[in-house]
Amino acid sequence: MKKPHFHVNDFTAGDSLGYLLRRTHNQMLRRAEQSIHLEDLTFTQWIVLVQMREGMVTTGADICRNLNHDSGATTRLLDQLEARGYIERHRCSQDRRISKLTLTPQGRAMAKALVPRVVDFWNDITDDFSHAEIVGLIDLLKRLLTALEREDAPTQQSAAKGKVI
Repeated sequence: MKKPHFHVNDFTAGDSLGYLLRRTHNQMLRRAEQSIHLEDLTFTQWIVLVQMREGMVTTGADICRNLNHDSGATTRLLDQLEARGYIERHRCSQDRRISKLTLTPQGRAMAKALVPRVVDFWNDITDDFSHAEIVGLIDLLKRLLTALEREDAPTQQSAAKGKVI
């Protein structure tokens, strides 16, 4: 067994990965919404458009998993995007409980139009980091996410069978 990274006698909340990641996420979301001036979108709505554009999500269930939203919050988010003409829902012919999501041309254009603002935001926030540090941070976060998803995969698969959006 590898040497443990954390120990009971010196573990503190302020140095907890969970605490630091959550605080980072909360600060990022707040600052992104303030500095990007996202037209009539929230940052979360923009994330959904970009994930759809990149093929990362195709159903509401995918969005629930990626954003850790409940089905009600995801449905409201999708209703708002659909009402603005950014997405369309299409019932799956094999399972009518599932709606496949597609970007409209307007949604694709909105996702693309805001990328420069998001890039500027991240460049401003990470100005004190070297390029190598950013590349390393991204690599570490991907590895951490992979480890967490590997441990969670059986739970997600069994939960997905009973969860429809």
